[in-house]
Amino acid sequence: MSHHIVAVKNLRHVYPDGTAALRDVSFRITHGESVAIIGANGAGKSTLLLHLNGYLAPSAGEIQIGDFPLNKGTLPQIRRTVGMVFQDPDDQLFMPTVYDDVAFGPLNLGLSGADLDRCVTDALERVGAGHLADKAPYNLSGGEKRRVAIATVLSMSPDILVMDEPTNGLDPYGRRQLIGLLKDFHHTRIFTSHDLDMVLELCDRVIVLKDGEVRADGPTREIFQDQALLAECRLEMPLSMQGCPVCGRQGKPVGD
Repeated sequence: MSHHIVAVKNLRHVYPDGTAALRDVSFRITHGESVAIIGANGAGKSTLLLHLNGYLAPSAGEIQIGDFPLNKGTLPQIRRTVGMVFQDPDDQLFMPTVYDDVAFGPLNLGLSGADLDRCVTDALERVGAGHLADKAPYNLSGGEKRRVAIATVLSMSPDILVMDEPTNGLDPYGRRQLIGLLKDFHHTRIFTSHDLDMVLELCDRVIVLKDGEVRADGPTREIFQDQALLAECRLEMPLSMQGCPVCGRQGKPVGD
């Protein structure tokens, strides 16, 4: 299924103030992969994600989503394929009610009536936010806004789900609910996160960014066991892989 492929080649991005946020970043993500892009603050993670459906334009390099090179002409098609959940949910919520926000995308794709209502209801229920449908987004808590922002993307049925720090603002129950939702999403998943235990649970592959460059790209557990790499990139091993501070016993591997 080539429409799920994300290919990035020699991607560079320089902000107007001269800051080089991305330097010759290249990778290829194939159908059904779940990939985390990790790194310290300022490594370029959010900047990279914002290129994947055209919210930022590259200074140089190429991006291909499925069969389409990303450019102005293909942007509408690519944004139907790639669902983007921003780091700040306030960037995504702008309608009078939660229902209107979740309905906005499907409505613009031509859905109406009972089909639209079913689509919105299903998306909200999937994130445990059905009871928020009639509320104004500005009255929601941070965690509620996060769940609704995810619902606005799920309502579009994307083939590729891109999420920037998806667990930010979620309580432990909401985090566990999100992990379950992502496990049920069987297409391509790409996300950034400082929640490395979630990364370990959800992703077989990790791309590590450092100062806008790909420092490592490989199997998740293998990368998380490379102490020198983690230290260099200002990262730490997930808590579930660390030894107990009291007895020194090694953490139990996720999934065991």
